[in-house]
Amino acid sequence: MAEGQIRQSLSGFYDVMTDKGQLVRTRARGNFRSRKITPLVGDRVVIDAPNDHEGYILEVKPRHNSLVRPPVANVDQAIVATAVREPVFSTNLLDRQLLALEIADIEPVIYLTKTDLLTAAEQTEFDQLAADYRKIGYEVVYTPVPFSDEAIATVKQLLANKVSVIMGQTGAGKSTLLNHVAPDLELATGEISQALNRGKHTTRRVQLLSVADGLIADTPGFSSYDAFDLTEKELGQYFREFRRAAVDCRFRGCVHVNEPGCAVKAQVEDGTILQSRYDNYLLLYQALKNQKPNYKK
Repeated sequence: MAEGQIRQSLSGFYDVMTDKGQLVRTRARGNFRSRKITPLVGDRVVIDAPNDHEGYILEVKPRHNSLVRPPVANVDQAIVATAVREPVFSTNLLDRQLLALEIADIEPVIYLTKTDLLTAAEQTEFDQLAADYRKIGYEVVYTPVPFSDEAIATVKQLLANKVSVIMGQTGAGKSTLLNHVAPDLELATGEISQALNRGKHTTRRVQLLSVADGLIADTPGFSSYDAFDLTEKELGQYFREFRRAAVDCRFRGCVHVNEPGCAVKAQVEDGTILQSRYDNYLLLYQALKNQKPNYKK
C-alpha cells in the first residue's frame, strides 16, 4: 500500500502521484459508490498497487475543502481572473466570487485583466479599487499592461508550493493568463464551446498541472453563482472587513442592516468600508432572506 495525491481523473480512472514520486493509474474500490464516496482530484488517498503502475484506491483521506466546478479537493487558493472590460466589470460579481471562496475556505487572489483597454482616468480608478481590495486583505495583481513581466512574476511566486485554481467569467482571460505563466501548456484561448454550456453533460478530464513549482487546475467560465448554502445571518462573517468591524457593534448578532450602534454601517459612512461592498452585501442579504429554506439534512 502507498499514499499519494490524485492528479487526474477521467472516465472512472484516477492517476495518483505517490509520495515516492510514482504515477499510478487506479480505480476506486467497488464499495465506494454504495458508501457515496467520490474521489476528487487533489484528494489524499491510500492505494494498493501491486505492480507499481496500476491499482485501486482503498481510502480517501479527510478533505480540507472541495469545489464543484471543477471537482477538485484540498485547494489552497483561487486566482480570480477579472476583466475590467469585455465583459463589463462588476463589483457585484467579484464580491460573489470572493464570498464563494471565503465559504469554501480558499484564499482568493484577484487578477485584473484587459487593463490595456482602460483610459488614463479609468486606470486611476482601478488603481484605487486595487488598493481598496488590498486594504480588505486580498492579494490583487494589477498592472497597466495586463500580462506584464511584473504581474506574471507575482503570479508565479503565489503559485509555488500550493494547489490553485484559476476562475472567472468566460472571456476574462483565464487561459491567456495560464499561457503567460506556463507557455509550454499551450492552452486554447477563446470562447468556450457550446457543448460545454451549463446543463450539458460531457466527459471532462480534470487534472492538476505542474506550474511554477505548484499545482493548478483550470475551471470552465461562469457568469454567476448558484444559491449559497448559508443563511442571511451568517453572511457578514464572510466579508472580512465586516467581521473585523462587527466586534464593536452594540448588539451581538448584528446583521448590519437596521440595528442601531452598528460599527459596520459606521465604517461605511466614514469611508473605511467600501460603499459598493456594503451595497452588494445588502443585495446578497436580501436574496438569502428570501430564498426558501432547505429542510433536507
